[in-house]
Amino acid sequence: MKTIQKMYEHLHWANQRILETLQSLDGENQELCRLFSHILFAEKVWLTRLQGLDSSQLPIWSEADIEVCADLVAENEESITAFFTKLTDTNLDQLIFYKNSKGIEFKNSVRDILTHVALHGQYHRGQINSRLRAGGFEPVDIDFITFVR
Repeated sequence: MKTIQKMYEHLHWANQRILETLQSLDGENQELCRLFSHILFAEKVWLTRLQGLDSSQLPIWSEADIEVCADLVAENEESITAFFTKLTDTNLDQLIFYKNSKGIEFKNSVRDILTHVALHGQYHRGQINSRLRAGGFEPVDIDFITFVR
């Protein structure tokens, strides 16, 4: 449980750093916002599933702007933090039954879902950094080791 909590502290920190960088860019960069909002919407979808609720009406990809991303960063952090207050080590192996965006049913443990969400976001934050560098901007240092230092 401690490792998963640390992963989510890092997730929130990394999301905040990406958000601040995207807010500081001159001009609109819709592709970067699209990738970032995908991370945030996916977090929301998975948290909805973890709570046993229907996520079928939630978007996975959206043309959200930076203001929507800022709202989602705050909302997701609050929701995930609240979810963690009720989570125990024994809950981590509980199976969650859900349907994906195509309506196909799956089951995974809470532990595996939480791990997936943390890794999924880091993958796409890496894509954002790659596009920042290609656009002549400094990538955001979101390495876990930087976070724990």
